[in-house]
Amino acid sequence: MLKLRLSRGGTKKRPVYKVVVADSRFARDGRFIEKVGFFNPLLPKDKKERVGLEAERIKYWLGQGAQPTTRVARILGENELMPMPANGNNPKKAVPKKERKKEGEEAPAAAPKAEAAPTAEAPKEEAPKVEAAPAAEAPAAPAAEAPKEEQK
Repeated sequence: MLKLRLSRGGTKKRPVYKVVVADSRFARDGRFIEKVGFFNPLLPKDKKERVGLEAERIKYWLGQGAQPTTRVARILGENELMPMPANGNNPKKAVPKKERKKEGEEAPAAAPKAEAAPTAEAPKEEAPKVEAAPAAEAPAAPAAEAPKEEQK
């Protein structure tokens, strides 16, 4: 299967990517069929040197059945070479990191309190139901429930 994907280049902590057409079985930075562009994520989004694409070749490979990866699909969508892909559903990424930490601290603190109260009340509610059940139902039901209570 043919893929339009990014092949990493550059130095440590300074990536520069080539947009390549490659067989999906080949290594990420390994063998590829054709280089059709580049992407430099370190440059600001408004600079034209950030992305360079060969539109005609990309359209040709898309016509041949090459599938873009999610990141390449976004790059192609931003450059109007294909429709912009739908965003994934990750609502936590929309919230600023500081607020995510605050919510994370509050939620676990509130959750055990909420869980502790029902667990304390639950045995009290279950006990009257178990006692009422033997009188209304056959004696086999309480015998099946009794060993479960002893195991606890």
